[in-house]
Amino acid sequence: MKFAIALFAPPHAPSSRRALRFAEACLAGGHEIVRLFFYQDGVHSASANVVAPQDEPDLSAEWSAFVRQHRLDGVVCIAAALRRGVLNGEEAQRYQRPAANLAEGWELSGLGQLHEAAQMADRLVTFGGN
Repeated sequence: MKFAIALFAPPHAPSSRRALRFAEACLAGGHEIVRLFFYQDGVHSASANVVAPQDEPDLSAEWSAFVRQHRLDGVVCIAAALRRGVLNGEEAQRYQRPAANLAEGWELSGLGQLHEAAQMADRLVTFGGN
């Protein structure tokens, strides 16, 4: 089965951990993840600058490692990312910001990528949000 996964919650929220464990279980079960789409506060999970407390799991790092290890299509909503200060090199330059902080493996793109993922997948599963 093909899954698209959308995360709306920040990395410290329980739904972020549940989404990651679900994604891991999908691949372990022989399923395919056509796209991970991070939206709203979920974009913080794609930041290379999030620092988790020492007594908590570093879900941002875990998400980034998961995307890289499995060569997944990890997409971060560009509008939500810009609003929250998550920038790649191109956007940092465009908006004259001193640094980029989008973690390796992630791509900034539009909300249309979520729509496309829903069309390509058998199931769209969302985590977090209101």
